[in-house]
Amino acid sequence: MTAVSTEDLAIRIDTLTNTVNRLSQNLEDSTLSKKLKVSKKPDGDSDSNSITFGEDENEERGNWSGRLDFLLSCLGYAVGLGNVWRFPYKCYQNGGGAFFIPYVIMLIFVGMPIFFLELSLGQFSSNGPLTCWKYSPMFTGVGWGMVIVSGFVGIYYNMIIAWSIYYLVASFTKLPGLPWDNCEQEWNSENCFEELKTCNGSEYYKNPNGTCYKTINGTQKRNGFWNLTAAEAAGIKKRFASEEYYYNKVLDISDGVDNLGGLKWELALCLLGAWVIVFLCLCKGVKSSGKVVYFTALFPYAVLVILFIRGMTLEGMKEGIKFYLTPDWDKLKKAKVWNDAANQIFFSLSASWGGLITLSSYNRFRNNLLKDTLIVSVGNCLTSVFAGFVIFSFLGYMAHKVDTDIDKVVDGGTGLAFVVYPFAVTQMPGPPVWAILFFLMLLTLGLDSQFALLETVTTAVMDRWPDKFDRKRKTYIILAVCVLFYLIGLFLCTNVSFRVELLTPLRPHDIFILFLSSILIIK
Repeated sequence: MTAVSTEDLAIRIDTLTNTVNRLSQNLEDSTLSKKLKVSKKPDGDSDSNSITFGEDENEERGNWSGRLDFLLSCLGYAVGLGNVWRFPYKCYQNGGGAFFIPYVIMLIFVGMPIFFLELSLGQFSSNGPLTCWKYSPMFTGVGWGMVIVSGFVGIYYNMIIAWSIYYLVASFTKLPGLPWDNCEQEWNSENCFEELKTCNGSEYYKNPNGTCYKTINGTQKRNGFWNLTAAEAAGIKKRFASEEYYYNKVLDISDGVDNLGGLKWELALCLLGAWVIVFLCLCKGVKSSGKVVYFTALFPYAVLVILFIRGMTLEGMKEGIKFYLTPDWDKLKKAKVWNDAANQIFFSLSASWGGLITLSSYNRFRNNLLKDTLIVSVGNCLTSVFAGFVIFSFLGYMAHKVDTDIDKVVDGGTGLAFVVYPFAVTQMPGPPVWAILFFLMLLTLGLDSQFALLETVTTAVMDRWPDKFDRKRKTYIILAVCVLFYLIGLFLCTNVSFRVELLTPLRPHDIFILFLSSILIIK
């Protein structure tokens, strides 16, 4: 046997390596040419950056039908109820205009990178949050966490949509007024407040504690308040008429979780209506939801502009805007402010919930994700800031009407959407018009996010078990998930002391989302 020199052996190894690399590149080019359908220019030259939307690249899973379907779906998913009721409150709570500084910093250095990361992961793998981890199976548990969080949030999120439907329908029941515009209903207490009383007349009596009494058949009964400051000093807490309508009429809250009470059929019907809407919009997957978002993603902006114009004409508006923007620079020294800014970014952009991976998994392979990331993330945050102007202009008007400080009427979470704003519209001309517009906006804001939450669950199931859940039967799978979630959600239609508060400092799924986000960043 002829001996082979070290030099000849090295040459042969280099030749073999080059051959393997060339064959690997040819195989990769062949695979991509089958996967990608690149459009042709008129002169016959192919353009690698152009995308054809007439046919699906991924015939098995399907793709978005239009160029803006994905962009508007992401925008609708990110811009949700939290932009209207959570950001303004967090801004007021953490130094007003000074809060914009940590908010923008967290957006640039945390929010946008992880937003782009999730979109890239979904688009490159063409898989949902359960099966996109094939390159690193040890992270499959992160996907399970995303799906579980999206499922739980989807159950109670649709309950908020049901409340919006309830208020929307109720706005038509007492024209030209509203059901929560007075304190003369069976669900009202003696602490109910609708407006400041003058307490003039022989049958009235001004109590030094700020309350007003009226003599009826020889008996004195409380008839409201004539001085809120004196009432507060006496330890008497007012309850807005809209507040008692929400807690005593709509929710009819019991005295504890051990007392479920009965099923409120009005809420059960509204919840059923919410799930029917979600199913009809998602019955064909992204093919149907991609068309619905052209309305649900853009309509809230039209309403916000209308409410902004109206808010700028209200008395007390300047005080409200000043209260919203006045910076408290000392707040920036506190770690809690920076923590709240990071939490708000994750909450607002819907990072680490699995929805971004799901939505981008239906993209074409060469979609420009960087441009979409910039548009959605910046647009989402600008929406939050703009919504703050709308909300605080109405809060300023409300404080002016009841002759109190703005910080006495500011509330966050569901209280802002279903207590403070409903009370404010009762003090305006034509209250049903503004109530209808507002609750239509809440409805469409919630639906966009709900679409992505439900799509995350169904896509994950079909990607994980493709043999058991045929994509041709996706409509039935979506129907089954909607029915299951509706049945679970009926628990929220009872008298149990249930409140969807988005401002609780340490909610379990918030902590879990931050944990998932940290894993993604490290990865």
